[in-house]
Amino acid sequence: MSERIRAQRIRDEAWGWSFFEDGGLALDRHELWEEPATQSALRVSQSSVVSRLKAQGPSDTVGRDMPSSRPTRRRRVERPEVRAARRARNFALLVILAIVLVVALLLTAFGGGSSRDLTPLAATGIATADAQTSPYPQVVAVHGAVRLQMPIAQNAVTAIGYHAADDGAMTLSPIGRQGNEGLVQRVVHAIFGGGGGHPTWYQLGGGTNSALDVGATPGTGVYSPVDGTVVGISPYIVGGRHYGAQIDIQPQNAPSLVVSLTQLRADPSLTVGASVVGGATLLGRVVDLARVEKQALARYTNDAGNHVTVELRPAATLVLH
Repeated sequence: MSERIRAQRIRDEAWGWSFFEDGGLALDRHELWEEPATQSALRVSQSSVVSRLKAQGPSDTVGRDMPSSRPTRRRRVERPEVRAARRARNFALLVILAIVLVVALLLTAFGGGSSRDLTPLAATGIATADAQTSPYPQVVAVHGAVRLQMPIAQNAVTAIGYHAADDGAMTLSPIGRQGNEGLVQRVVHAIFGGGGGHPTWYQLGGGTNSALDVGATPGTGVYSPVDGTVVGISPYIVGGRHYGAQIDIQPQNAPSLVVSLTQLRADPSLTVGASVVGGATLLGRVVDLARVEKQALARYTNDAGNHVTVELRPAATLVLH
């Protein structure tokens, strides 16, 4: 058999297969696919819908005027009462806590002090020259660079007080604790601190603290409160009578100021121009003014309140004698 077998294309170019359809089972796009009719196993009525449901009858409802079985009205009445009771309990608790806090503050402010701070100091009796000793260094008040030392021996001091002077004296800053401070000041100091230390001093009146009174019995020795020079010794006049002297000292570290001491009898050896040492040089002794005037310091001592007064003023106001 020499007959040549020739291959023949079975696909017509007219089919127009696309690249994506090439090699797949495809039909002519112009042929229609007829779906065979199917019959449902259940018979469905094709007639018009006829409702066989019962007609809606009247419903059994509760009228608006009938009371409800739920206690809504009662709960509406109880809610304000419960809320008011809860607020009352909270308020009572806050009041109790505030009372406890106030009591604690009062105990802190008043419980730490000794009875000596609230009662007058007992007088030690009339001092004699042989029994006197000089005070140990202790600053009781300051003003700028001036530091005033205790002018009387500490064991002889009956009380310390501050009041306002009416002769141009400068304000002093006390050192120590105020023994008669008010309740508000004590509470503030108890919470925030401050107002403590020694010595204890008392406020003798309103105004500025421009005069320092250091109490002692008559005859107690008075020592210089600063280092400096004596620039004046003059009589101290009360009610037209001579009671002791006024001694003026120019501080060594503040020559534009003058420290004045009154209500003391000057030591015979003291002269104008003499140099003095704070806490060491004897200036004089306390005089008795109980018969002349009522002394405010007596409220905090068991005696007449005799004392020596220390003031600080500008040197320009000094009248030399």
